[in-house]
Amino acid sequence: MISDDIFNESKLYMPGGVNSPVRAFKDVPLNPPVIKKGKGAYIYDEDGNEYIDFVCSWGPMLLGHCDEDVVNAIKSTCENAISFGATTKIELDLAKYICTTVDNVEMLRMVNSGTEATMSAVKLARGYTGRNKIIKFAGCYHGHFDDFLVDAGSGVMTEGIPGSAGVPEDSIKNTLVAQYNDLKSVEKLFEKQGSDIAAVIIEAVAGNMGVIPGDEDFLKGIRKLCDKNGSLLIFDEVMSGFRVAYKGAQSIYGIKPDITTFAKIIGGGLPCGAYGGRKDIMEKLSPLGPVYQAGTMSGNPVVMAAGLATLKKLHTHPEYYVHLEKLGKKLEDGVKDIAKKKKLPVVINRCGAMFALFFTENSEVRNYKDAKKCDTGIFAKYFEHMISKGIYIAPSQFEAVFLNVKHTEQDIDRFLEAFSTFEI
Repeated sequence: MISDDIFNESKLYMPGGVNSPVRAFKDVPLNPPVIKKGKGAYIYDEDGNEYIDFVCSWGPMLLGHCDEDVVNAIKSTCENAISFGATTKIELDLAKYICTTVDNVEMLRMVNSGTEATMSAVKLARGYTGRNKIIKFAGCYHGHFDDFLVDAGSGVMTEGIPGSAGVPEDSIKNTLVAQYNDLKSVEKLFEKQGSDIAAVIIEAVAGNMGVIPGDEDFLKGIRKLCDKNGSLLIFDEVMSGFRVAYKGAQSIYGIKPDITTFAKIIGGGLPCGAYGGRKDIMEKLSPLGPVYQAGTMSGNPVVMAAGLATLKKLHTHPEYYVHLEKLGKKLEDGVKDIAKKKKLPVVINRCGAMFALFFTENSEVRNYKDAKKCDTGIFAKYFEHMISKGIYIAPSQFEAVFLNVKHTEQDIDRFLEAFSTFEI
C-alpha cells in the first residue's frame, strides 16, 4: 500500500513519522492513511480510498475542503504577496472584520497558532494585572506551552502521560489546576491565592477531553470570581470560535470574557491564531505597552485573505449554522438510538457542530475524571471499524467529531449505517 510505504519512510525523517503526535495512530490498530486531497466533505488517501471527513483538519475546515471562495482568495493574494513581515491592508481588513462582527473584541493581535494565541494571552494577563498565577482546568488543552502542560487534555490524554518531559518544575509552579464543571474547586483556589491570580483560562466548550460543554452556572460563577478578585477571564475559543456559533461559545452562554483566543477557523485552514479583548488590556502590548510579543509571520497576507474569505462567508450565511445544528442533532439522536438498541455503553455530548461519543458505563461525562474512565480499547475497535467503512474520525477517544457545511444528511446516514454494524 502506498500509504504504508510513505508512513514507514516518514519514520526515518520525522519522529514517529509525524509532525503532531496524534496523527501517528499510536493507540489504534492500523497505520494512518496518508491523505492526498480533499474536496467538500470528502478526503482521499494516496491509495485512492475515499472517506467522509469528520476530522476537518481538527476543526478548521468548517466550509469544507478547498472551498472555492477561500481558494480564490488565496490565489489572488499570492500572485502579488506571499510574505513581507510588514504592515498590509489585508491584516487590517481581517482584524476590523472580527472586531466589528464578534462581541467582546475591541482590539486584536494576530499570531500563527492556537498555542501562540493562548500563551500570549496569559502573558498579557500577567502583564496587565502584575500577578503571576493562572488557573486552568484538568482536561483542557491550551497548546504545548509549558505553563499549560499540567493535567492537559487532547494528545496528552491520548498518549497516556501526565504532562511532558522537558518542562521544568519552575515553569508550572504558577499554574493552578481546578476541576471542570466544579465551581467549588475554583473558589478554593481563589480563597487561598486570589491576590496573585492573574487569570482563569478555560474552554467554555471543552473539546480536548472529548466534547464537554461547561455548565452555565459554572461559567458564570467563574466570571463573578474573576470580577471579585481582580483577575481576568480568558476564553479559549480556538476550537469553538466560529464553530459552535459565529460569535463562539461566549455568545451561547452570554458571558463576556476579558480576552478571547482564536485559531483554526480564523485562518480558513492556513496556520493562524489571534487573541483579542478589551482595548485597555490589549494596549498593554508592545509597542504601546510593556508586554512584548512578536512574530515574523504574524498577519501573513495569504493567511489573512483565507481567513477573511472564510469569516465573511460564515457571517453572511447564518443558515450554515442552522444546517450544522440539524445535522448534529440527526447524528446525536441516531447514535443514541443505535447504542440503546445494541446496548452499547455510550454517552453522547454535543454542542452545535462538535460531537463526542464516549465508550463508558457512566451515565454522563462532565469532566476530566469522567473522560479518563472511558474504555479506549472499545474505542480502538470502533475506530478501526468506522474507517474501514469510509468514515474518517479522529484516532482518539478524547478528540471531537467535527461537521462542516458541505456534509449532507446522506453523509450522516452513512455514519449511522456504519455505526449500526459495529460490534464490541
